[in-house]
Amino acid sequence: MNKGKLYIISAPSGAGKTSLIKKLIPHMDNLVVSVSHTTRPQRPGETDGIDYFFTSVDSFKEMITQADFLEYAQVFDNYYGTTQSSVEHSLNNGKDVILEIDWQGAAQIRRLRKDTISIFILPPSTEALRQRLQGRGQDSEDIIARRMRDAVNEIEHYGEYDYLIINDDFNTALTELKSIILSGRLGIEQQLIQQKALLAELLA
Repeated sequence: MNKGKLYIISAPSGAGKTSLIKKLIPHMDNLVVSVSHTTRPQRPGETDGIDYFFTSVDSFKEMITQADFLEYAQVFDNYYGTTQSSVEHSLNNGKDVILEIDWQGAAQIRRLRKDTISIFILPPSTEALRQRLQGRGQDSEDIIARRMRDAVNEIEHYGEYDYLIINDDFNTALTELKSIILSGRLGIEQQLIQQKALLAELLA
């Protein structure tokens, strides 16, 4: 069995990262999104264990001391983290894993795992980003203004990633994202394992 590949997908809040990933998952076999732990409040419509594992600050800090996290970061006054055990379990079972994390977590993982494939998603313009944040109807104008400021800090790190996608037209961005995942599966190391029987037959 092929071991799965690990993908990092980052973007400023409002760039459409989560919508793209949710649309991608049902159309690709053996592709899962790692469920992160967070200390932020649970929002309406979110389910514990599916969207996030919602936990207290004290519990999160205890997990840090026990080295449970592959990566963790503090974002908007809340903690977010990915456990090592959940990621390794999926990878060892042949599933490709997407980590939907910010640049801080991405930097941590790249130091630990050189085989990670990283993708950065950008909005087509500053105004489009603002309109998307306002269109959510979830945040106050003060929070939106803060997210816009923090977006600049996030965007500054796009050059650290392997791939860059501009989410102007949603379907085009989705096709580009899917193409990156497919290309990872067609690499020679993956194919040598996946197509072992066929290659042996052709060379017999």
